[in-house]
Amino acid sequence: MIPSELKAHIESKGIDQKLSQIYGEDKTEYQRQRYVSAIDAFVALYGDERDISVFSVPGRSELSGNHTDHNNGCVIAASIDLDIIAVAAKRDDSFIRVKSEGFEEDTVDISEYTAPDPMKYGSSQSIIAGMCAGFVKNGYRAGGFDAYTVSNVFKGSGLSSSAAFEDMIGTVENYLYNDGNVDNVEIAKISQYAENSFFGKPCGLMDQVACAYGGIVAIDFKNPSDPAIEKIDFDMTKAGYFLCIVNTGGNHADLTDDYASIPEEMKSVAEFFSKTVLRQTDENSVLSHIPALREKVGDRAILRALHFFEENKRVAAQKSALLGSDISSYLSYVIDSGRSSFCYLQNVYTSKNTSEQGLSLALCLAENYLNDKGGAWRVHGGGFAGTIQAYVPCQHAAEFKKLMDGAFGKDSCVILRVRLVGACCIQR
Repeated sequence: MIPSELKAHIESKGIDQKLSQIYGEDKTEYQRQRYVSAIDAFVALYGDERDISVFSVPGRSELSGNHTDHNNGCVIAASIDLDIIAVAAKRDDSFIRVKSEGFEEDTVDISEYTAPDPMKYGSSQSIIAGMCAGFVKNGYRAGGFDAYTVSNVFKGSGLSSSAAFEDMIGTVENYLYNDGNVDNVEIAKISQYAENSFFGKPCGLMDQVACAYGGIVAIDFKNPSDPAIEKIDFDMTKAGYFLCIVNTGGNHADLTDDYASIPEEMKSVAEFFSKTVLRQTDENSVLSHIPALREKVGDRAILRALHFFEENKRVAAQKSALLGSDISSYLSYVIDSGRSSFCYLQNVYTSKNTSEQGLSLALCLAENYLNDKGGAWRVHGGGFAGTIQAYVPCQHAAEFKKLMDGAFGKDSCVILRVRLVGACCIQR
C-alpha cells in the first residue's frame, strides 16, 4: 500500500482494532497519530510511491529472576506497551537504510557485510548486518529495505531498547522477504546471534525473547542454546495493576565493574565445585562448604550465590501463582525478590559512591506508599543506578506517579501495561 493510501486507511480508523489490541482503547487515538507521523517522516526521506508496511516491536520488563540468566537460571519477563514502530519498504538491491528518529541514518550493504567485523562492534550497522547474516545462516531470505523508526522505549531504563531494535530488523525481514513465516522465538534467537557475534556483546536471550514473544513468558536457561520458554496467560491490567518503572536519574558512569562483579562472583562459587555456572551445582553444596568458600571467594560471592538459588525458586513459585491467578502470592514474592536483591545480591547502590542511593530512596518511597495498598516493589534490571519496578493498583497509579515525579523529576515514573502482542506487522 502506498503511503497516501495507508495514511487514509489509518486516519479513517482502519487499524483501530489492532491498535486497541496492542496499546489499549484509551491510547488508540494517540497511536493513530504516531503512525501517521512516522509515515510522513518516511515519505520525506524515501519518497511517496513506495509500497510500505508498518511494524511494532515492544520493549520488555524483567518481572522475576534478577541476575540469574547469566548463570543459566530462570526468569519471568513481559512485553510492555512502549515500543519501536517502523515504516519500511523493499529495495531492489542489497542495501538497508534505517533512519531512527533522533539519530543519523544507518546504511549497510548486506552483500558485503556478511561476517563479524571487530572494528564495527557496538554499532547499529553491526546489528543490521548480523540480523541479515543470521537469517541467511538459518535458511531464510534477507534483502534490502528502507525504514524510518520511532521509539518510546527509552534507553538506560532496563526496558531493552537494543533488543527491541534487533527484533525489529528481524521482523521487517520476516514480513518483507519471508511472508511472516519466521517464528518470533526464532527471530529472538537470531537477534542473540547478531548481538553476540556481530555487535560483540555476550548477552543472554531473555531480552530478545521477551520483546518478540508478547505477554508474560517464563524462561529456563538450563540449556542456554535452547532455553525452555513458557507463555503465561495472565493479564496484569485486568487483575487491577499497572506496572510502573521509576527512573531515579542515577549516574551510570563507572559502573561496569559493579555489573561485571555479579556474574564473576557467582561463577567463582561454581568454579569452587569445578563447575562453570551456579545452575550446575546446588544450594546445599554451598551451605555445607561455607568456611572453605569464605576463604576462597569471600562472603559477598556466597551471598550472591544464595540469592541465585532462592531467586530460581521464587521464579517457579511466581509462575505457579500467575498460572493460578493468585496475584496476592505473586506480589508477595516480588517484594521478597527485591529484598534479596538489596540484602544478598547487593545491586541497589554502588559502594564506590554511597552518598548516591536513588534506588534505595525510590524503594523506600514505594514501600511507604504501597505497603497498605496491596502493591509491590523491587529493583529493576541490572541495578546500582537507574530504575525500580512497582506494581501499583490502577486506582492509585496517578497518585504514585505524582509522588515519584516529585522526588525524581517530571515523568520519571512511567505507567505501563503488560502488552499481550509481540513483534508484529500492523497490517496482518
